[in-house]
Amino acid sequence: MAVYTEVSDDEVEKFVAAYDIGAVVALKGIAEGVENSNYLLQTDRGLYILTLYEKRVAKADVPFFLGLMEHAAAKGLPCPTPIAARDGKTLRELHKRPAAIISFLRGMWPKRVLVTHCSQVGEALARLHLAAADFPMRRANALALPGWKQLYQSCRARADEVQPGLAEELGRELEELAARWPRDLPEGVIHADLFPDNVFFMNDKLSGIIDFYFACNEALAYDLGICLNAWCFEKDGALNATKARALVRGYRKTRPVTAEEIEALPILARGSALRFLLTRLYDWLHHPAGAFVQPKDPLEYLKKLRFHRSVKSASAYGL
Repeated sequence: MAVYTEVSDDEVEKFVAAYDIGAVVALKGIAEGVENSNYLLQTDRGLYILTLYEKRVAKADVPFFLGLMEHAAAKGLPCPTPIAARDGKTLRELHKRPAAIISFLRGMWPKRVLVTHCSQVGEALARLHLAAADFPMRRANALALPGWKQLYQSCRARADEVQPGLAEELGRELEELAARWPRDLPEGVIHADLFPDNVFFMNDKLSGIIDFYFACNEALAYDLGICLNAWCFEKDGALNATKARALVRGYRKTRPVTAEEIEALPILARGSALRFLLTRLYDWLHHPAGAFVQPKDPLEYLKKLRFHRSVKSASAYGL
């Protein structure tokens, strides 16, 4: 979550007046994340999240995201629920941007990831995959291999400003992943961005999953690869195999994983590392002036990418 667009008090009050959620008491920007403008909205009836969808999120995709949250919440997953205005619409417009109000979830994301967090995240990820199995809408993964290639081309000329030789290394990596990318794995709706700051805990118990704005139809095991990168590496860049094993075991408790998915996990985690390296690199090189949020270091994911490149089998993840 983040803030890129500032809105006036009058704009917010007029916007909220279309809902049956009470009068605005306070509005505070949330300066985390990289995609949308988010505010903590307090009315005289409670707390909500107000989101303005920025340029990277296509307006046509927003009904998918909002519908998925409604669907998953109805299946018992602890995720935000979009709030409908009096006219029944959950998607409206504020400051010339698509906007929505969603329910507020209590909890804090873990600043220090523990093994128990990884186990619960794995289980919650599997629950999401199962809950979304009958979700009727579809959205292609805009950040699959073709999207990686586009990002690479947009960064190639300046990539070496971040680290000498980076452009050449990423070019080789794209070629190899395109040749080795697994096919015909079980597919469904994935979260695709389940980082620690998108998972809330209360008293070390998982209380919420947020930020569904990269969700799409993709190989389910690719979501595991994303989570391995997001949850199981220490600050020095080393993989914590105990955390990796806990995450995958937590997942397998709820959804069985095929032998083909386990075999593909190293290349899926490697692809995930490249995907986040490229989006971070793009944001680093194209950081909008005046944005409250700071771009994240792309080189963190270069270290992870190089680790996965060295992996011969899923046993390296403690499996």
